[in-house]
Amino acid sequence: MTLEQLTAKTYKKLKDQDFGGPGRQLAIQVNLTGKVSGVFYIEVKDGVVSVMPYEYIDRDASLFVTMTNFEKLLTGKLDAKTAYTDGKLKIEGDVDKVIALVRHFGA
Repeated sequence: MTLEQLTAKTYKKLKDQDFGGPGRQLAIQVNLTGKVSGVFYIEVKDGVVSVMPYEYIDRDASLFVTMTNFEKLLTGKLDAKTAYTDGKLKIEGDVDKVIALVRHFGA
């Protein structure tokens, strides 16, 4: 899978999820590590989801994860708490915002 395919899959998964209405905002940067590296961000602003293959300067948090493990998180095959505990997922920044995002994964 390429970075572009993963960002498209992420957007497709999240675009119809209910993140709450106006005033709700989060911006999470995903840093892919391992054989396939790259960066993209997931932003939710006023309930609208954007997933773009760029760095997000004013982000709430950054995730560091392999593409394989991110895809497993996205599909619900890997629990975020387990991934974090096992060192498969590293988080820098606002953990509450990350939790708000990943609860929509696997749904």
